[in-house]
Amino acid sequence: MMRHSLALALALGTAVSAQEQAPAKAKGPARPNVILVMADDLGWGDLGCFGHPDLKTPHLDALANDGLRFTRFHAAAPVCSPTRASCLTGRHPYRAGIRGANSGHLGADEVTLQGLLGKAGYRTGHFGKWHLGTLTKTLKESNRGGPRGVAHFAPPWQRGFEVCFSTEAKVPTFDPMKSPKGDKPYGTHYWNHHGELVTDNLEGDDSRVIMDRVLPFVRDSVDKEDRFFAVVWFHAPHLPVVASEADRKPYAQFNELTQHYYGCITALDREVGRLRKTLDELGVSDNTIFWFCSDNGPEGKKGKAPGSAGPLRGRKRSLFEGGTRVPGILSWPDKLPKGLVVDTLACTSDFVPTIAHWLDLDAPEKRTLDGINLAPLIGQAITGEQPLRGKAIGFESARLATWTTDRFKLVAHLGKTPKKLPTATRLQLFDLIEDPTEGNDIAAKNGSEAIRLNAQLSKWRESIRKRP
Repeated sequence: MMRHSLALALALGTAVSAQEQAPAKAKGPARPNVILVMADDLGWGDLGCFGHPDLKTPHLDALANDGLRFTRFHAAAPVCSPTRASCLTGRHPYRAGIRGANSGHLGADEVTLQGLLGKAGYRTGHFGKWHLGTLTKTLKESNRGGPRGVAHFAPPWQRGFEVCFSTEAKVPTFDPMKSPKGDKPYGTHYWNHHGELVTDNLEGDDSRVIMDRVLPFVRDSVDKEDRFFAVVWFHAPHLPVVASEADRKPYAQFNELTQHYYGCITALDREVGRLRKTLDELGVSDNTIFWFCSDNGPEGKKGKAPGSAGPLRGRKRSLFEGGTRVPGILSWPDKLPKGLVVDTLACTSDFVPTIAHWLDLDAPEKRTLDGINLAPLIGQAITGEQPLRGKAIGFESARLATWTTDRFKLVAHLGKTPKKLPTATRLQLFDLIEDPTEGNDIAAKNGSEAIRLNAQLSKWRESIRKRP
C-alpha cells in the first residue's frame, strides 16, 4: 500500500516533505543505509588513490580499496549549487531551475532522493553546506540569506530532511564562524532542523565540526533500528582554506597556501575515517552504501593554485574535463567487491536512479531524469567486462555546452548575447579515449560526427529548459 501511494504521489508530481513522510520504519537487514559524502572544490587529482604524489589521504584511499573507484566520474556542473541539485533529483540542474552557484533554489515540487527514502521509512539528515536556497528570512547572512533572499528560502528541513546541521554557503575550513582575516564574524551560520542558530562546538576544524553532528545521528538511528540516509557535504577545500598547525606540518616544504589546502584535505580525510570507524563499531558498515565525490574541479588557475585536476584540461567553472571530472568512490561491502576500478562514464545525476533501483523504490514517473541506473554497468564491470554507459551526458554552464559519449566529447561555444537558446558559434570534438586531456580538436576531420552530436546536444538543451 505504501509503494502504491508513493507511486501515485510521484505520478501527480507531489512533493514529499518531512511532514508528509509515512511513519513506517525501515528496519531489518533488507535495505542498506545510504551515505553521500561530498567535498567542495576537490580536484580529480587531489587524492592519493587518484595519483597525488604528496597529499596524505589514507582513509579515502582505504575507502577506494574497499570498494569501487570511478575514473570517469563527473559532477553534473562545474560549480557548487547545480551539482548539489543533481545529487538529490537525478536531473540536470537547469531542470530544477538552478543554473549557477547562489542561483535559484530547490523547489518544493521536486521529487528528491531524501523524499523517496523518507517515504520508505528512512531517517534523513543533512550536514554541512546546503547551497540550494537560503536558511533564514530575517537574519542577513551568507550570500543571499535574510530579507533580500526571501524568494529563495528553501532550507533542508523543508525539503525532506529530518535532522540538519547546515549552512547556506561557504565558511572557512577552520574556525568556520570567524573570518580568517581577524577575529570578526564570518557572516555565515550553522542552522539546525528547528530553524535555530547553532552556537556550540563551532571551533577548530570545520570537517570535524560537521562530523561531530553526523556521528550522533548515525548512532541514534542504529539505536532506534532505523535505516538512515546521511548527506554530508563538507566545505573543504573551498576557499577560504585554513588548516590547523598540526595538519599543515606534514606539508612544511610547500608554500603557506598549499600547506593550508593540503592540510584541510587531510583533516577531511580523517573525518571520513571517523565515520567509517563508527559504522564498523555499530556493525552497519557492510550494509551501508557509501558514496564519495566532489562538486566540481579545483579552484584557481593551474600552476598558481594548489588544487589538482591531474592531467585534465580545465578547472572549476570550466566544462572541459578538469572542471567536472572528479574523484568518484563507492563502497557497499555486502554487495560490491573490493578494489575494482571502473572506467565507465558516470555522473552525480546517477545517484537517484541507482539508489532507487538498489532499494527497490519507485523512481519518479513524470520527471525527466538525466541520470541512469548504474547497477547493470557495475555488474558487468564486476565480471571483467568494460561496460559502456550508452547514454550521453549533457552539460551546460555559462557560455559552454558539451555532449559526452562513451568515446567522444563535443564542446559547443555559445553566443555572447544569448536569447532563449543561444546556438553554437564554434564546435570542438575530442576523442576522450585517445586524448583524455582534450589537447587535439578533431572536429575538422570528423565534421559529420560533430554535426550529429551537435544535433543531439541541441535537442537536449531544449529539453532541460522545460519542466518537469
